[in-house]
This record gives sequence, structure tokens and C-alpha cells, in this order.
Amino acid sequence: MWYVYVIKGINSGHYIGCSNNFQRRLSEHNHGYSLATKNNIPWILVHLEEFNNQKDAYFREKQIKSYKGGSAFKKLLNIK
Repeated sequence: MWYVYVIKGINSGHYIGCSNNFQRRLSEHNHGYSLATKNNIPWILVHLEEFNNQKDAYFREKQIKSYKGGSAFKKLLNIK
């Protein structure tokens, strides 16, 4: 299975990613192994979607990234 996820840093900011092993990937984010996320540890999961294949997951990741900061992104995460 493939996963598209949105995590939120404890201080601020969201990160959108894709992985075939979400638990391992979240652990990497929280241990500072990703340059893009190491300055906002710890990260918590705020949204997760599951896909049968990598192609569909990458498509959805790009779609969610295009929402970022807009009303569609806020609706996805139930942010008012």
C-alpha cells in the first residue's frame, strides 16, 4: 500500500508527503532525517490517505500540494 500524508509541525507549518511505509517515514521526520522537516520537530499526523499503487498516491500528493494554504487545503484538514 501507498500513503499520502499531511503532518503538522509542533510550532507551525504542514508537510505533505508520500510513502509506502508511513510509520517509518514519520519516524524519519521526527528524528531529523529529512532536511525539509528537521527544524520543526515533533511532527504529528493530521491527514492520511491510502492507495493501492504508487502512481495514484503521487497524483494525489501533487493535488494536495496544489491546495496548500488555500480553502481546499483547509477543508481537507477541517480547518476553519
